[in-house]
Amino acid sequence: MYIPLIFLPLTGFCITGLFGRAIGPKGAAIVTTSCLVISFFLSLFAFYEVGLMGSPVYIKLGTWVSSEVLLINWGFLFDSLTVVMCIVVTFVSSLVHLYSIEYMSHDPHLPRFMSYLSLFTFFMLILVTADNFIQMFLGWEGVGLCSYLLINFWFTRVQANKAAIKAMIINRIGDFSLIIGILILFVNFKAVDYATVAVLAPFFKSETINFLNIDFNILSLVCIFLFLGAVGKSAQLGLHTWLPDAMEGPTPVSALIHAATMVTAGVFLIVRTSFIYEYAPNILEFITILGACTAFFASSVGLVQNDLKRVIAYSTCSQLGYMVFSCGLSDYAVGVFHLANHAFFKALLFLGAGAVIHAVNDEQDMRKMGGLKNLVPFTYSAMTIGSLALIGFPFLAGFYSKDMILELSYGKFTSFSHFSYFLGTFGAFLTAFYSTRLACLTFLVKPNGYKPVIGFAKETFSYIFVALCFLTIPSIFVGFYTKDMIVGVGSDFFGSAIYNNPKTLHVFDAEFVEFFYKILPVTLSLLGATLSFLLYNFQSSILFSLKTSVLGRKVYTFLNKKWFFDKIYNECFGQFFFKFGYSMSYKNIDRGTFEIIGPTGLSSVALKTAHQLHKAQTGSLYHYTLIILTTISLILCLRELWLVFGYALDYRMFVLIVVTAFFLTKSK
Repeated sequence: MYIPLIFLPLTGFCITGLFGRAIGPKGAAIVTTSCLVISFFLSLFAFYEVGLMGSPVYIKLGTWVSSEVLLINWGFLFDSLTVVMCIVVTFVSSLVHLYSIEYMSHDPHLPRFMSYLSLFTFFMLILVTADNFIQMFLGWEGVGLCSYLLINFWFTRVQANKAAIKAMIINRIGDFSLIIGILILFVNFKAVDYATVAVLAPFFKSETINFLNIDFNILSLVCIFLFLGAVGKSAQLGLHTWLPDAMEGPTPVSALIHAATMVTAGVFLIVRTSFIYEYAPNILEFITILGACTAFFASSVGLVQNDLKRVIAYSTCSQLGYMVFSCGLSDYAVGVFHLANHAFFKALLFLGAGAVIHAVNDEQDMRKMGGLKNLVPFTYSAMTIGSLALIGFPFLAGFYSKDMILELSYGKFTSFSHFSYFLGTFGAFLTAFYSTRLACLTFLVKPNGYKPVIGFAKETFSYIFVALCFLTIPSIFVGFYTKDMIVGVGSDFFGSAIYNNPKTLHVFDAEFVEFFYKILPVTLSLLGATLSFLLYNFQSSILFSLKTSVLGRKVYTFLNKKWFFDKIYNECFGQFFFKFGYSMSYKNIDRGTFEIIGPTGLSSVALKTAHQLHKAQTGSLYHYTLIILTTISLILCLRELWLVFGYALDYRMFVLIVVTAFFLTKSK
């Protein structure tokens, strides 16, 4: 049951990838979707056995690497954390496969697209089920590869090429840090499997490593490098710029990779290695600050985006910030709870956005929509549910997880936790504002698009309809029905899958938070939604006057330019490396030093020497006799000098003289 769960998507990829032309688009759709649906049902059985019955499963397939100290097995670990991730990955992936059958039906390369989706799902399952860091890293790199292939699926589009390359390069920074973290772990722990590292971690609590004559705590060093890997994959502040640009790929890709699964891999890594992070409290504080700043930054930029998918992309970035700072406060279980809830309603939002784009002839600018409520009523209902779940409307999925994160952050009663609480609460207000703005501009305001486009917008009640229906149900109910089981007070659902230091346990303190601070996030969310609804529907003139005021223009420009992160990266880093690469690396080293010492220099010296020798060929016998006698005399002199002074001379000096003479000859 457990092995087919992982390898069924790979089977679908192999059949579709190798025999796509033979089975055709319809056959490719049936094979890949069937494999994913079966995998989802197997995940349900695994969840029942492992999560509900409390029976973790470990499977060793065989030995991968066995080299004295280094032992890496092909092993799969199914504990409660793994099965939750398996449910999320397979459920969302199954519906995205189903959705893609209709959404991509016009594309001649549907088999290739479906095979990429299945390969991505396989690597994601490898990532979450691995029992060691190396196997996890295999899945980590695999999803990065599939991300590149899927973003760049329409490879004739220049923007898709740029977005895919940008995603790959920025993720390389995080991946490089992750490799360093794993290497430090191996050098010190002599193991890379989770179980061994978890057992040995307490013994390294005060161990240090010396680098550049500075002592670093080993666990803190490992944690910071692992976290930098998570920052790249989960698009935290600093390495976030690839996520909005990745919207150039097809909409099902955005739903699968950049909302529900791949971007949560960083959060999963932090939770999975909680047994290390709990011994590095200073790194947890840094994680808290960065997560809170990401949540606020992304929600502020989302206010002024006009592309339908980019608004939802910045929303994803913001919600990932909530998950990360929750982990930074040692509330790993709540972070995973929000991860699972968020996957459902964010996939619903992306697929709903895809349905809208499909209906209005591939238009993505919200300013050219409007009035779609009566034309696509079911999509409007689905996206409204997704938006309400996102803003934390009472009793929907997002309400239970996001508000609990903020409540626990205030309940820890430290300066870092209060910083994250207030930033996260204000971020919730902004999230509610731009989510309602999205609904108003797309569905509620007067039509602003072209008549031939808006007039013929309609819904298709087939695969897209089914996918949206299935995602709507968990977006409403999953938080209510799973809260007590997963994160309820005293719940032992995760058991040994997540390690919490008893000293950092503050779930009981959060019960005694003042009612004002408990109710503040949801109050601000409702206020933001109401304010946005009134302004965009009835008082748009106020918004116009705000945007055109002196301060309003500056703020709008600042937010519209995404806090100038792209500008800073392009001008300070991109241009610097381009200029350095051209002037130093290419001109001075490649075309300069290497050419002079290498082929150009050698050929030049050979030609000049040959020319000089050619001049010596005069054809006169007395000239040849003179050259022969002179050469014999020089050889005899050198032999006598070597015999007399050889003990005092160093052959290296001779080599130096020859090289100097060579360069002097070249310079002339």
